[in-house]
Formats: sequence, structure tokens, C-alpha cells
Amino acid sequence: MSKQYSESLLRYGLAEFKPEWASIQRGIEKESLRVTRSGEISLQPHPKALGSALTNPYITTDFSEALLEFITPVYESVDDCLNVLEQIHRFTLQHLDAEQLLWVASMPCPLGREEDIPIAQYGDSNIGRMKTLYRHGLHHRYGSLMQVISGIHYNFSMPDVFWPEFQRQLGHGGSLQDFKTDRYLHLIRNFHRYSWLLIYLFGASPAACKCFAQGREHGLEELDKKTLYLPYATCLRMGNLGYKSEAQKSLFVCYNELETYVKCLHDGIHTPFPPYEKIGQGSNGEYRQINTNLLQLENEFYSTIRPKPKLNKGDRPLAALARSGIEYIEVRALDLNPYLPLGIDAEQIRFLDSFLLHCLLAESPACDKREFFEVGDNIARVVESGRDPELELKEVDSPRKMRDWASSLLADIEHSAGLLDHLHACNAYGSSLEKQKQKLANPDLTPSGRMLTDMKSGQLSFFDFAMTQSGTLSDSLRQNKLDAATLKQLQLASQKSLAQLREVEAGDGQTFEEYLRDWNKH
Repeated sequence: MSKQYSESLLRYGLAEFKPEWASIQRGIEKESLRVTRSGEISLQPHPKALGSALTNPYITTDFSEALLEFITPVYESVDDCLNVLEQIHRFTLQHLDAEQLLWVASMPCPLGREEDIPIAQYGDSNIGRMKTLYRHGLHHRYGSLMQVISGIHYNFSMPDVFWPEFQRQLGHGGSLQDFKTDRYLHLIRNFHRYSWLLIYLFGASPAACKCFAQGREHGLEELDKKTLYLPYATCLRMGNLGYKSEAQKSLFVCYNELETYVKCLHDGIHTPFPPYEKIGQGSNGEYRQINTNLLQLENEFYSTIRPKPKLNKGDRPLAALARSGIEYIEVRALDLNPYLPLGIDAEQIRFLDSFLLHCLLAESPACDKREFFEVGDNIARVVESGRDPELELKEVDSPRKMRDWASSLLADIEHSAGLLDHLHACNAYGSSLEKQKQKLANPDLTPSGRMLTDMKSGQLSFFDFAMTQSGTLSDSLRQNKLDAATLKQLQLASQKSLAQLREVEAGDGQTFEEYLRDWNKH
């Protein structure tokens, strides 16, 4: 055994780490706005050539008709996962008219009036109408501007062969699924503690179009006539201007036991909330939201990471989670990197794998209310001031320099990167870790630092910078044709999804009013 490998085993208290355990399972969900070449949000409906947004497994929409979401299957290979994501991008762009681009930044383009942002449509089935109604609820509760911010979700799980032997090594009794669930909660607690590090390293939203903040409290500074920013900001998408809910601000969600987590979200879904009661649910086909509770459904809870169950047809996520436990986790704290054609690359994925494996294997004390809100404050500090060399965070109520803490964390993550390099017979994970250390030593190497440097040196507004990158990267992806097999696969998936949509719509046995009433009973 190499010294690094043996030290890594010792660090995590493991007798061994078998080669097949390194076959991490991953999938990517990437959002991207369709915009015109003049930089406005596209008002064209979801292209029929891309199939049904309700049933296409590769290409759907998120909040808006213009907010595309690309979904890869699950892969062991980093390169295979990114290759499929690239093919989905190419297929999509080749089926958009030449005047449309994919916006490469997380913070959106100039959007005009909120009422003009087209809300996603999923057809006339009950489930399709429910998905659209949920988005109408988001519009009324938070406004449409916030909902067209884009990001990347990274789905992560360990291979099935890992769990029985890992359980045996740790000497834990009980069922295998209960053990898996417990260890994924263990990972999630650590992720919360340290997610500010990912925001520093990969945050790519230090600025926004001034019109995006119009009429909203923001505390940002003016970079130019079109742009607001903060000098040391990393990820405004995760701050007060981005995915934040004042209604959920006091919500304490505990990740010590699955039952507690499920109960918290269940209570949110069934607790009336006066400001949303004022909006009203609507009636007689003119609905404004699914219900008037704190959460319309579980996905409305904003978090940087989610535990995810295996879903069967017709399952509601929270019920499936309570019934069958956690199958994988979904990281939701990642900006689109506007310098990368896909918004993410292999180097970032390998660091994410090292980070998440460390969170799984390292010690993870139970969380409490004090720590929960301390973590939230740390994230807010890094969002707004992450590149400030004097920034301090709180660790168990004591101040600690962010750079000292980050350096210590990266040194510890060397152990998980060492395991993965050893078992893959490569140095790619260690190399990725070294790149992150360079970003810590020089904040200008972070995506947020690069963006502000390029905007200032080129005298570019955020809009001009993002438009230039969007045009360059979209045109580059358009140029190379898809191979025949991939083209056929994606065409068939689109055609099949339209047929499936018709089947779903024909199979409804209830009126929508009955469906909505039954939905809100559970």
C-alpha cells in the first residue's frame, strides 16, 4: 500500500477500501435559460422537437417555458456523464432557431416585467396541470425573477456493493437500508457544515443586472450603469438576492434522524401561513397556488442539499422517503460556470466526489439548532464576502479565519482524494484538489474572481460579459454535428415522450378539482 492510501484508511478508521467501492454513481441536472441574441428571455414555447417537458427523461423545463433543464442518466464514469450532457446541449441547440442562445450565467438576463416571464406548461393531464400550478404558486409567493435563476444539481451515491461491507466494518446492526439512510444523513450534516467551501471555490455569481434588483432590498454596490455587485462576492445566487425564502428563514430542519426531517417538511406542507392565505388558493379552475400552507409541497423547501428516495410511479417524494429511506443525495449549491460550455467540468466533478466522500467517511456529530443557524450565517458571509482575505466565520461560536479553516479542510480532503486516486490508478483527484488550493491562495482564480477581473479590465457590464460568453459557447456547441446513434436516441426519446404525454392525459380518471383536493389531503 502507498503511504497516502494507508494514511487515508487510518484517517477514516477503515480496514480497507475495495476497488469496486470507488465506482461512485453520479448524475447531473443543469438549468439554462433560452435567450434571444439581443439578450432577452425567449418568449417562444418549449420547442416541440424537444418532446414533452413532462415526460422526456433528458430535456425538461423548470420554472419557465424558457428555463431548460438537462438531465443525464446515472453513470460511473465522469467522462461518460459529461459526454451525454454535452450531446443533450448540442441536440437542443440544433433544434432552436439561430436567434436563440443558452444563457451561461446563473443570474438571469434582463427580464422585463415579472408578468411577462412565461410559466412552464406541461399539458392538460392532472399531474401536468399540478406542476404548472405549483409554479404559479411560486410566482405569487416569491416572484418570477427569483425562479429563473439557474444552477446545477449534482446527484451522488455510493455503489450498492459498498454498503454491506462498510456496515460490517463499522459494526452497525439493523437493516442495510436503515444503515444507508443513517450514513447519508451523516454526509448531509457534514455537507451543511462545510458547504461554504464549495460556494467559495465554485461560486460564479458575484454580480447581476441592475434591473434584476429593481424594487428589492439588496445592499449591493454599483459596478457600472447596468451592473450591481459586491467586491468580494462569490455566489449572489445563494444570497438575499437569490434563492432565499423569508417565510422559511426560521425553519429549523434537523438531519439527525430521517423521521425528524420528514416530520419537519410534513408540518410545513400542512401548516397554514397567513401571508399565503391572503394570496388565496383560487377556485373554479382559476387557481393561484396548490394550497395556502408554508410549503405547497416538499420541493419548495430551499436547501443546499436534499436526501432523495427511489421513486416509483405515482410516489410523492416525502412519502417515498419515509417508506424506503435515502437512495442518493442531491447537491444544489452549484452555480453555472460561464467559462465552461456545460457549466461544469471533470475537474470540478472529481473535487465534488472527494468532498462528498470525505463528508461520508469523516466524523459527523449530531446537529442542533445553534449550529444550524451558525451554518446559515457562515454561508451568507461567504456568499457576500468570500474572497475577502480577512473574512472570519464561526466555528462552535468562536471566530475562525475562513482561509485557515478552508486550508485545514482541503488538507483533510486529501485523504478521500487519495483513496480515489489509488483505486482508479490515477492522480486526477489529487490534481483537482491542488487546483482548489490554488484558488484558496489566489481568490482571483475562482470563477467569481475571474468574472469581476474580466468585467473590469474589459469595461464590460455583467450583461455584456454574459452575452459574449453565451454567444461564443452556444455557437461552439452548435457547430459540431451529433453522431448518428446519439441523434437517433434523443429524437426517439422526444417522440416517445409526446406519445407518453398523450397516454397520461387520456388516463386521468378525475377532474383536476378532485385531483387537487385529494393531493392536499395527504
